Amino acid sequence: MGLRKRLADASIGAPPTGTRSGLALPGPRLARVILRVALLSYTSITALNVFSTNLSSTGRAGAVAGLVVVFLIQLRHSSLWAARRPPLDKALTLGTQLLLTYLPLFVYHAQWGALGGFFAGSLLLLLPPRPAWTLFAATGLSMFLPPLLAGQGIVDSIYLCQSTLLTGLVVYALSRLSEVIQELADAHGELARLAVVRERLRFARDLHDLLGFSLSAITLKSELVHRLIPTHPELATQEVTDILSISRQSLADVRQVASGFRDMSLDQEVTSAESVLRAADVEVRLRVVAGPADHQVENVLAAVLREAVTNVLRHSKASRCAIELTAEHGGMTLTVVNDGVPDEPTAPSPHGGSGLGNLALRVSEIGGTLSSRVLADGTFEVRAVTPRQPTR
Repeated sequence: MGLRKRLADASIGAPPTGTRSGLALPGPRLARVILRVALLSYTSITALNVFSTNLSSTGRAGAVAGLVVVFLIQLRHSSLWAARRPPLDKALTLGTQLLLTYLPLFVYHAQWGALGGFFAGSLLLLLPPRPAWTLFAATGLSMFLPPLLAGQGIVDSIYLCQSTLLTGLVVYALSRLSEVIQELADAHGELARLAVVRERLRFARDLHDLLGFSLSAITLKSELVHRLIPTHPELATQEVTDILSISRQSLADVRQVASGFRDMSLDQEVTSAESVLRAADVEVRLRVVAGPADHQVENVLAAVLREAVTNVLRHSKASRCAIELTAEHGGMTLTVVNDGVPDEPTAPSPHGGSGLGNLALRVSEIGGTLSSRVLADGTFEVRAVTPRQPTR
């Protein structure tokens, strides 16, 4: 649970339910509720305007039915990603809304004009930008006529035109805002999923880098102890002590990997590599002339050394191995060269890892390069070149 909590708080980089100032962000559901309340309020205003006139019961019933249909159509147009619907679907609903916006004007006159804002907003939501804004403006200007035809003044015509355009902008803005909030919520969930995947990859990579070397060392030293017990029990006792030390260090490394904080000592890894190789009857030539470097660079180089030595022990019949760590031109170079390379590459083990691939990624993250190749003399070389300070 601690790992998941740390992922949620740290990997994404921001609290999931608030801004940097700690204010809560509206959720997608709240945004949809606000949109529906606004649409219902505009519809109610039109109903009050219509009912304030002297209409028969049949006229009022027709107004209610028309308002309900227009409200449902507008809910559909303001729903998430309505613009992605098939063109025929959009044409049918827009056509129906057009008829229910303009035909009732002959009966209810300017009192019905507020619904022109719904139609203007729907145009912006469903059509491409250029025709949408043109028709949006045309819809607003068309609302000049109903007040004039009803004998009202120019002020009422300007008011209805302006209110139509304003209502259309509000409907469009609230609908798009609801979509944006939903997209942000979806993106946040995707970032959380990617953070979990990234942490799993880190854990698998570090576990491979650490335990591959440690378990190989324990296996080799255990085989050596088995051979030494009959003839050299004192040396066998010393090797058992080394095995216990490696086991304890492996346990500590696994715990550090799980916690996400792992520092490896490059000097200690060089000493450990020399000890393990000599225990495997491999002649070791060691040359270390590099000074101190950034701890992140040392961690990466230590991991490279571990993986290279593990490969020497697992994938070759090496009798000689040269390890060089040098510093020049502001950078560091680690080279591991061994003989005993098989004439034909062996098939990958079904239980094998991807150590060099993982390490190449880690080296590139600090601005370095990792290469591996078979040299002309038949030896195998692993070379890591890094800066003293991470550059990425």
